[in-house]
Amino acid sequence: MKTFKLHLIRHGLTDANFKGIYAGSGTDLPLSEEGTRQLKQLREDFSYPQVPLVFVSPLLRARQTADLLFPGVRQIGIEDLREINLGAFEGKTAAELQNDPDYLAWMDPQKRQTPPGGEAGDAFARRAGEVLRKLCEYLIRSGTPEAAVITHGGLIMTALAIHGVPRSDPQRWACDPGCGFTVQTTAASFMRDASVEAMAIVPVGYEDCCEDPQEENDE
Repeated sequence: MKTFKLHLIRHGLTDANFKGIYAGSGTDLPLSEEGTRQLKQLREDFSYPQVPLVFVSPLLRARQTADLLFPGVRQIGIEDLREINLGAFEGKTAAELQNDPDYLAWMDPQKRQTPPGGEAGDAFARRAGEVLRKLCEYLIRSGTPEAAVITHGGLIMTALAIHGVPRSDPQRWACDPGCGFTVQTTAASFMRDASVEAMAIVPVGYEDCCEDPQEENDE
């Protein structure tokens, strides 16, 4: 039975990562010098899949990552691959927000607060799940056997918590910059329940960048 693979990869580091700044889709930062260096080292030391196509978030940090990891490969920008929008919290640190009542409510998972001017968590979850479903559908309909996806950590975690097998919480699907998961599906399993099976860590040989998706969840 023919399988279709997606290699879901988180973009490289930005200065916001080092400075503890909230940077969702409302903050379009480039890769930092260290982020660029790390990605080049990953590509030198480990093996990324040979793919004919890369789906990429419209944000600069993702597009730069795609250029570094898959030079010369055709790219298709997908708007819904962007990170969650954090509204009024964008560009600020936790220390700057520590006395903000909206921020404190947002940090309380029981309150399900949306950042002022930002994207609601349930709306983001729907978007993340739907874009993964659409990418799988594209591969199946076009007969494309595999493609890479350069996106954001939050989107990977959320999308795989919805469609990934084995079933697990979002934190199970956390991955380091430049790393991610290879998932696969078939036309039959996709039509049945839109599930994707986690097969391996990307890049090959860097298994320690994330937990093995085949292991039993012990969290």
